[in-house]
Amino acid sequence: MPTTLAEFLFGAAAAVIAVAQFFILRSTRRGMKIGPPGSGSLLEWTFALLPALCLAGLLFWTWHAMHAGTFNFNAKIPPAGVSA
Repeated sequence: MPTTLAEFLFGAAAAVIAVAQFFILRSTRRGMKIGPPGSGSLLEWTFALLPALCLAGLLFWTWHAMHAGTFNFNAKIPPAGVSA
């Protein structure tokens, strides 16, 4: 189970990553507008979006690993006469 500090650090890191990716995508869009006509290609957007999508997947996987023991959907009802 994650601690409050771990939750805070994860949230802060996720926020910083989101802001950085926003600025990378904004810079890509601006560069494509300023550049010569026809310079905005699908390949350039792929190289900008692929790392953003990979980071989003990594953040989700990390969050899931942090909360691995928190969610238990396979809980079994103890037999009668067993006290916890």
